[in-house]
Amino acid sequence: MSDRVTVTIEDGVADVRLNRPDKLNAIDWAMFQALAEAGDSLHGDRSLRAVVLSGEGRSFCAGLDMSAMQALTSSKSGEVPGGGESGPPRGPITDRIPGKITNWGQQAVYTWTEMPVPVIAAVHGHALGGGFQIALGCDIRYIHPEASMSVMEVRWGIVPDMTGIPTLIRLVGLDVAKELTYTARRMSGREAFELGLATHLSEDPRADAFALAHEIAGRNPDAIRAAKALLEAAAERTRAESFLEESRLMGELMGSPNQIEAVMSEMERRPPAFRDAGS
Repeated sequence: MSDRVTVTIEDGVADVRLNRPDKLNAIDWAMFQALAEAGDSLHGDRSLRAVVLSGEGRSFCAGLDMSAMQALTSSKSGEVPGGGESGPPRGPITDRIPGKITNWGQQAVYTWTEMPVPVIAAVHGHALGGGFQIALGCDIRYIHPEASMSVMEVRWGIVPDMTGIPTLIRLVGLDVAKELTYTARRMSGREAFELGLATHLSEDPRADAFALAHEIAGRNPDAIRAAKALLEAAAERTRAESFLEESRLMGELMGSPNQIEAVMSEMERRPPAFRDAGS
């Protein structure tokens, strides 16, 4: 992983920060890969309880870096320029990552969607284009009222291509998703909240995101992981499939050490002492 993204973990909460503040955390090829690798590296950590995703400096993420856009535009084959240590392997940007359903740009977002624990975005400054889609890949979004957000891609003659469209439609409806995409207009964090794109408005998104992350970290980690899996897949299952999965997960949770500890800590009015998920 490059220094484009930093990751620290404390008390089960991962602090993941886009770390290119001099460029408003604009996405270049190294950033695509760093985001994907940062998320993928956290997936197997059974001690992880929640993730906060934010941006260093004045913005969350200003979208695709202009030098990356220019290099892409000049590449007739649509290949990722450079490759090697500076970014994903050289080749068409639409190529799937071996073993995954995504390319590098998509995985930079989808890694947070498929994270087994809740991911909370703390958005301030700009969240444009790819930056907007990264925020959509998270479970919960704290957004500053004056943040500037946009489905920016059509302005550059392309389409949103980082997995954000299904989530956008689910949050605002098809007609509003079309209007935002066709116009590429900017909206404030306040308007984003009114449209349903922000879970909460916040004057200090990062502080509020960490407060929620630590609250979640205090719950049964097995139950939280099961709940996220159930919620994430609900829209793709029939009712019968969803009901069956609820029963399966309940069967695994009931009587487990962490479930018993959840009950006992509530009854005894003390902080719980949970084991790592699945242990």
